[in-house]
Amino acid sequence: MMGAGKSLVGRRLAQVLKLPFIDSDQEIEHQAGCSIPEIFERDGEAGFRSLEADVIRGLGERTQVVALGGGAAAQPGMIELLKSRGTIIYLRASIETLLARIGDARTRPMLHGLSPEQRAERLESLQREREPSYSQAHITVESNQVRASNVVDQIVRALDERSSNQINT
Repeated sequence: MMGAGKSLVGRRLAQVLKLPFIDSDQEIEHQAGCSIPEIFERDGEAGFRSLEADVIRGLGERTQVVALGGGAAAQPGMIELLKSRGTIIYLRASIETLLARIGDARTRPMLHGLSPEQRAERLESLQREREPSYSQAHITVESNQVRASNVVDQIVRALDERSSNQINT
């Protein structure tokens, strides 16, 4: 979900693992030549999702850390593609935490212009819609009010455990 810490945690995780880092939203903006709010304004959510899917498909299968947009995994066929390419990590945060991190949502097209109460309702709705996809992640880590370095440590431990379980199976 937006505000869960995907970009910050992803960047730090990539540093710890000594892997390349890609933020899919930044890649979308780069390829489109404009900001995500501008894409939403020009092409709507459907246009944005189409660009997002193209970017994700174009990432290839090399080992890297990718921070995806909050709705990416919920797009048709995307969770299956992602699972076939690597380990999916879900950073789960409460609505309260998400709201605090998002603030006034000026740069969040799906929340821009909504009152705080409407933003909370919209986030709750999005979370309910996306949870079936999110629940398919290989690893789930709580990111509520936790320092990014602690979240990264939890992820590294979970990756190590997952790796040793696969070797022993």
